[in-house]
Amino acid sequence: MLEITKQEGEGPDYSLMRLKLGIKVTAWSDCMLAALVNGVKGNKWFSLIDKIISRDTMLAAWELVERNQGAAGVDKVTIEKFGLKYPQYLTEMQNDVKSGVYKPLQIRRVYIPKGDGKMRPLGIPCVKDRIVQCAIKLIIEPIFENEFVENSFGFRPGKGCKDALRKVQENLDQGYVHVVDADLSSYFDTIPHENLMERVQEKIADGKVLKLIRGFLEQGILEECKEWIPESGCPQGAVLSPLLSNVYLHPLDQLMIEKGIRMVRYADDFVIMCKTKEEAQMAFIIAEEWVKKNGLSFNQNKTHIGNCQIPGEGFEFLGYRFDNNERQVRKKSLNKFKDKIRELTRRNNGRSLDQIIFKLNQVLVGWFGYFKHAHKWTFGTLDGWIRRRLRAILKKHKKEKGMGKTLNDHVRWPNKFFAEKGLFSLEMARKRAISALKPS
Repeated sequence: MLEITKQEGEGPDYSLMRLKLGIKVTAWSDCMLAALVNGVKGNKWFSLIDKIISRDTMLAAWELVERNQGAAGVDKVTIEKFGLKYPQYLTEMQNDVKSGVYKPLQIRRVYIPKGDGKMRPLGIPCVKDRIVQCAIKLIIEPIFENEFVENSFGFRPGKGCKDALRKVQENLDQGYVHVVDADLSSYFDTIPHENLMERVQEKIADGKVLKLIRGFLEQGILEECKEWIPESGCPQGAVLSPLLSNVYLHPLDQLMIEKGIRMVRYADDFVIMCKTKEEAQMAFIIAEEWVKKNGLSFNQNKTHIGNCQIPGEGFEFLGYRFDNNERQVRKKSLNKFKDKIRELTRRNNGRSLDQIIFKLNQVLVGWFGYFKHAHKWTFGTLDGWIRRRLRAILKKHKKEKGMGKTLNDHVRWPNKFFAEKGLFSLEMARKRAISALKPS
């Protein structure tokens, strides 16, 4: 829960509250923030629909949706097309929501590849539905965010993957090395609607808002020529889904805290960290009982308990593998990175070396920023592999055969050559990062 400090003789710092709660709209007045601090009657919020359909909130929602771009839904209306008449469309949406006749369109389902070769379903709502969902989120998120606990990091204002990884490392450093690596089976697709709505209704008592949320949960799914109404789940790709997924797992966060169990959660991906094997086994039983009771299930093939100090008993979390007192890049993450590099360094891509290096650097800088805590041997190995692919391109430019692997190729285009061309070096970046941490 958010704690707001007060100075003597002063009230809460509402500017700080807005920042910590991620509030972006003026509909959240100081009066509402005071109610958030002091509590509301019955611990439930009424009369929120007028805040959701206010011009300020709808405009803010449209701007966020426009910034995120995304494909058109079943109505084939693109962001660009909506933008041509957005003032008119927003007015129509405000009137429809206010009068209670707004009805979401179907969600267009597509599939995107996962790292394990399987396909992940993705729902694409139409632009109008994304805006209404975003407007709802802008108003109700602070209410729930004020209750969420510190061990939850996914899809929350001011929190992210790096914060979750820091917390994991902190626990490991304190001896919490017996880890339950838990994987919920198809979490977003299996959240029971009625249970979820009960959680929402613990805080929200505005009938029109609840009707809208339920309508989005029960949106029809259109996949090519097939259409159906989902009986459970929050569509991955919908604006409200991340918030609702956190709302549903919040009681699990609370349970772990009440039991004195350390858990680090990022959306549906979480690890439970203990000091002994026995504690980890007991923590797993507690978590599994909660999961079953709430209509969910663990993927038994991907859920295990291990001592991450022992080789082979480690766990994977947010792209990393923690094993044998080392932090490695997870195999799936490494393969995804290499696939991206292969795409940019095809021998027949037709670009100049300078153009290729420019594109590579954009990927390399971002990747290093996230994975810079991986084992040191990772970076030099990848640098060498990337330079080898560039040497193969240079040979292709000269109409020569070969993959750039020979000693002659290395002498012809040494590492210094690529450094002078401005190629970002992962190994050198790591050395600079470590040097910056050393006391002067």
